[in-house]
Amino acid sequence: MVQTMRWFGPNDPVSLMDIRQAGCTGVVTALHQIPVGAVWPVEAIQERIGLIEAGNDRFTPLHWAVVESLPVHEDIKKARPGRTRCIDNYKTSLRNLAACGITTVCYNFMPVLDWSRTNLNYVMPDGSRALRFVWEDFAVFDLCILKRPNAGADYEPAVQEAARARFAAMTPADIEGLRNTVLLGLPGSEEAFDLETFQSLLDEYAGIGDARLRENLYYFIREVAPVAAEAGINLCIHPDDPPMPLLGLPRVVSTEADLAQLMAACELTANGITFCTGSLGIRPDNDLAGMIQRFGSRIHFIHLRTTKREPTGRSGWYESFFEADHLAGDVDMYAVVKAIVEEQNRRAAAGAGVTSIPMRPDHGHQMMDDLTKKTYPGYSAIGRLRGLAELRGLELGITRSLNP
Repeated sequence: MVQTMRWFGPNDPVSLMDIRQAGCTGVVTALHQIPVGAVWPVEAIQERIGLIEAGNDRFTPLHWAVVESLPVHEDIKKARPGRTRCIDNYKTSLRNLAACGITTVCYNFMPVLDWSRTNLNYVMPDGSRALRFVWEDFAVFDLCILKRPNAGADYEPAVQEAARARFAAMTPADIEGLRNTVLLGLPGSEEAFDLETFQSLLDEYAGIGDARLRENLYYFIREVAPVAAEAGINLCIHPDDPPMPLLGLPRVVSTEADLAQLMAACELTANGITFCTGSLGIRPDNDLAGMIQRFGSRIHFIHLRTTKREPTGRSGWYESFFEADHLAGDVDMYAVVKAIVEEQNRRAAAGAGVTSIPMRPDHGHQMMDDLTKKTYPGYSAIGRLRGLAELRGLELGITRSLNP
């Protein structure tokens, strides 16, 4: 696999030299400074490439391997009147990226929030800190802090009772911390929505159910995938995180069936998948190694991480989880990496021009010296370095055993 790390740009506390010293040759980044829905101009793309490649004449070369993400505007997700303009801008951005040599673009189609957690500093047994999602805590936010209309319909009576009891025992600081955690904006941004604005965004999805959101997604990909294919770009959708409905919003990229339906909606190879084992692995009904075998040619980018489900005694017991060590948790990382190596071998045997798939060690525990630093949640340097080292060794062992 092409070893990469995510970099949030010049203000990221993890430097490009840190990424280089971790053993990466690829950088995963985006132009977060450009408003969602606007065109990414060639000049801004070239400026970012210049930053990434500035030390290549003296040090191990780095290149911009993957765009993560070129965001999809809410007007597209909701099929609002501005959809056509936003899709036209998206096509222009794809052409501009291709003109600059960028060939892999990750995106997602999650309504309103890009990802959701309830704790960004969950203390692990070794003292490191991880990201965590607890269903009862999310219910506290939804029922008692946001007070979303009709939210009770989404929670079993026992969960509602537990949530209200937790809320009654919380301090003002606890309440503020949970609110700010849930309301974090897109990765790479330190902004959070206020409650009133957030509720108004949710209200805009009234009447947009599962079927309609899927229809809007398929309309989008049928519009942009031909342009991507013509330009030589592979698009790859990121699964829902977490892969289940939240806040009354539909989720349409959570299961193998969801991905199969999306792949069938547009059969161009440019309509592909970001295979995130952390997101998909939260659900026990997702057979990750089997999915890699079945979707192999459509997988253009890989996020390797694992989560540990926390049993709740209810149906849907995968609703609570924390980010585990990369080789621990509920993901069979050996089986996953073996399937990836086999897919790369298949591509090589078929004479594919590009056989290695870009991979980044997704998330990582905040640990050691990074415990005293301000970092983006999940994206501290040392935790990701540990994960990458473990994954690199696993891949080497599997590759040597399959290709002696």
